[in-house]
Amino acid sequence: MNNLPKIWLSSPHMGGEEQKFVNEAFETNWIAPLGPNVNGFEANLKQYLGNTHEVACLSSGTAALHLALVQLGVQQNDEVICQSFTFCGSSNPILYQGAHPIFVDSEETTWNICPVALEEAIKDRIKKGKKPKAIIAVHLYGMPYQVEAVHEVANRYKIPVIEDAAEALGSHFKGKNCGTFGSLAALSFNGNKIITTSGGGAMVTPTAELKKECVFLATQARDDAPHYEHSQIGYNYRMSNLVAGVGRGQMLVLDKHVGLRRKMNQFYVNLFKDVEGIKVLQEPNEDYFSNHWLSCILVDSKKTKGIDREQIRLAFLKENIESRPLWKPMHMQPIFKNAPFYGTNVAEKLFENGLCLPSGSNLTEEDRNRIKKVIVELFN
Repeated sequence: MNNLPKIWLSSPHMGGEEQKFVNEAFETNWIAPLGPNVNGFEANLKQYLGNTHEVACLSSGTAALHLALVQLGVQQNDEVICQSFTFCGSSNPILYQGAHPIFVDSEETTWNICPVALEEAIKDRIKKGKKPKAIIAVHLYGMPYQVEAVHEVANRYKIPVIEDAAEALGSHFKGKNCGTFGSLAALSFNGNKIITTSGGGAMVTPTAELKKECVFLATQARDDAPHYEHSQIGYNYRMSNLVAGVGRGQMLVLDKHVGLRRKMNQFYVNLFKDVEGIKVLQEPNEDYFSNHWLSCILVDSKKTKGIDREQIRLAFLKENIESRPLWKPMHMQPIFKNAPFYGTNVAEKLFENGLCLPSGSNLTEEDRNRIKKVIVELFN
């Protein structure tokens, strides 16, 4: 590996105003998991999503998914359908509830949950005597899933959809924001996301009542009493006022970051346009608008004269450029080896042949030239 500075896959990108909100938290001593920054960040997110939904800021996107399962009444030995091709944060909360994940394959267009395999899974679970309690559908890498087809199946069987929009803030389908389609939805502000609070997430709810319930559960489910009274299990999942200050500053540059990520995606489209056997993930039609949180490629080594995903990754690594394989499907993970899976081998092929490329909104022209040099040398 050379001594050039590291080009990261997706590093935090500050806009300049974050420090002001954090300083306010220090100056007013609002450090706890409540305060004006938490309220302000929630209001900013609500407005960004179109003022149709309420937002509760939490400690992580995983916490939001967990509370969504709690609020939908998922209990021990229930079954929850989950997209297999995703990060473990989508599926682990199912286990937190003592429930069982039922994994479903992806379709090849958006790489997200396949509506056909979804219906196959629902029918078979009902036939086996257990109707799934919820469906977790993911907008992977910022690409909206097939919203209409997935929700048509879910509505037909009256199963609520939890929308994992952790990677999709700023993405939309037919002009409607990702995070506003499900019965409940999760956002993430982890260090590598489109905007970051260092760590953190949010629950998006269609009503103020559901938000109130979420906040209650996220603050240890403390009943209204002068002493500490608890009539149900709660969780320590609320976002701190300090962290929310970073979020308020990041909201000022969210649309700019989306634009820069999309510009990186176009950079890769242009870079690979004459390379046979490389396909960049893009929107299937104008109904879809992806924030392109990560730009990804599929490599067909039969058409690239034997150059595969791993050779590209190692060529980048040698030049101190981070890239990584696509998510390893959950049904292939050791922890979920006994979980049912419905579909074919789409997710497996994506994992085997796919690569995530540097996509940060803070990449420079020099960074792009270094990335381009690796590809040009490898394929020429």
